[in-house]
Amino acid sequence: MEPIIQISDTFINEHTDFNELVTVIKEGFLSKELQIPMRHHHDFANPEVDADSTLLLMPAWNPSKDAGVKIVTVSPENGRFDLPSIQGTYIYLDATKGSIKAILEAKALTAKRTAATSALASSYLSRTDASSLLMIGTGALSINLILAHTAVRPITEVYVWGRNIEKAQVICDQLSKEKFTIKAVTAIEKVISKVDIISCATLSKTPLILGEYLTKGQHIDLVGAYKKDMREADNGTVQKANVYLDTYQGGLKESGDIVIPIQEGVLKEEDIKADLFELCEGKKEGRIDDDQITMFKSVGHALEDLAAATYYYKKHETLVTA
Repeated sequence: MEPIIQISDTFINEHTDFNELVTVIKEGFLSKELQIPMRHHHDFANPEVDADSTLLLMPAWNPSKDAGVKIVTVSPENGRFDLPSIQGTYIYLDATKGSIKAILEAKALTAKRTAATSALASSYLSRTDASSLLMIGTGALSINLILAHTAVRPITEVYVWGRNIEKAQVICDQLSKEKFTIKAVTAIEKVISKVDIISCATLSKTPLILGEYLTKGQHIDLVGAYKKDMREADNGTVQKANVYLDTYQGGLKESGDIVIPIQEGVLKEEDIKADLFELCEGKKEGRIDDDQITMFKSVGHALEDLAAATYYYKKHETLVTA
């Protein structure tokens, strides 16, 4: 039996080209072979911190080729333990033999594939001349979202907001040598009306993006709010925007950013313009003019994990095991 390859967060962080990864994930959405069952989503009590944690199981397979499953826990109160809220492992399999080919640390894998998926959506939904970005949130996804968005659009100005301004400044310091200027801001409303793209990755239960501040031509990228009682954008945003999802399968069921407006009659399922399958296949249109406001809601999909795991496995084979 061949040894199981261990692919670390460090390797993933050091060997990501977002333009390449965006292309790989697009190919995944175009594939007719991949099979993706609905992910398992289990909340469980965590009385020590008086807040539920969540266990996610996300399987996917390409028959007789590759398969994999991501096992993730989300513990929103992990900040008090100085740990990330999202932790997990990806098991990458030979779909013919059933043997394990590699085990990947899921923190970096998830951050990279999520950011690349947002950038893929942006390539259809943001203006081609988008030059400014507001990043709301300072978690593990933030740096990746900034780098992914700037890979597909000519962004020269980036602003970062977080509940802790010091954490926002750390992100700015880490990206200070990039091709764009970057600045921490103390209030979302100071810059939200001025930027072309707004990306939000938080665990907020109350909206941070308010429709009253939005202006023509903006693109909103919602990545956090993974539960039905969480949301990052208010009803005013939904009413102003053309709404898109990564997948109907997850988007219509898992996030408060979509579920709550539907329950309240602000949004109807038939109002949603398209998901990424339809955009990538050219079945539905993305942005059609420079004035419309677009909103993309991502909850994550197992095909993104399998596509990304395959990408990093091949990189590892080329750079380490060759």
